[in-house]
Amino acid sequence: MGIPFGSDEWAKALMVAINNSDAYKAASKKWEGDLTFVVTKGGGMDQEKYIYLDLWHGECRDAYSSDTAVDSAFVLTGDLQIWKDILSGKTDAIKSLMQRKLKLKGNMMKIMKVPKSATELVACASSLDTEWP
Repeated sequence: MGIPFGSDEWAKALMVAINNSDAYKAASKKWEGDLTFVVTKGGGMDQEKYIYLDLWHGECRDAYSSDTAVDSAFVLTGDLQIWKDILSGKTDAIKSLMQRKLKLKGNMMKIMKVPKSATELVACASSLDTEWP
């Protein structure tokens, strides 16, 4: 049985996966900024979920899930299906941004300068045994 997606347990497991990933550390040496994943209500989600990650130079210093909005430098918003598609490898996160399937609040140029960091972050999240709603 997997970890329920969007739960605090899932966020903490992602923090462990990030901090254990040499590939993420190498790709994210220059990354500075916290990030919130927002999963919109609907399609299996009875309310919006906010997954917060405090990312700093290849490490995750904190992670948690919240039912209320979280202030962060970057906010990625999408419905449950796009998050499933990204974490299952069916679609690419950067491509989803360009196609506006994911919405970004924050500096897009900063993200575009470290695409490998985004790829490795997705790989960490994809490695979790996730139970979907």
